[in-house]
Parts: sequence; structure tokens; C-alpha cells
Amino acid sequence: MVTTPPVPRPWRRWLAWALALVLLLGVLMLYRDPAFMLMLADQVWACF
Repeated sequence: MVTTPPVPRPWRRWLAWALALVLLLGVLMLYRDPAFMLMLADQVWACF
């Protein structure tokens, strides 16, 4: 029995890249918020 290789689906690759870009932009927006940065610094300082 001969099997054919699966057909590549380029839309899945585009979707993965788009989701990664949205996630990275969301993180960037959080780091631009001064209140978030202060909360993050307080949490890191609390570890010590």
C-alpha cells in the first residue's frame, strides 16, 4: 500500500505566526504600563 505525503497547509503556518505576533505585542503593551512595571518589580523584590 502506497501512502501519499500529507498536503501542507500554509494557512496554519500563517495562523501560528499571527498568534505569536499578537502574543508578543500583548506582552510589549504590558511592559509599557508603569503600574505593571511597578507591580512586577514589587513581586521580584518580594522573592528576596
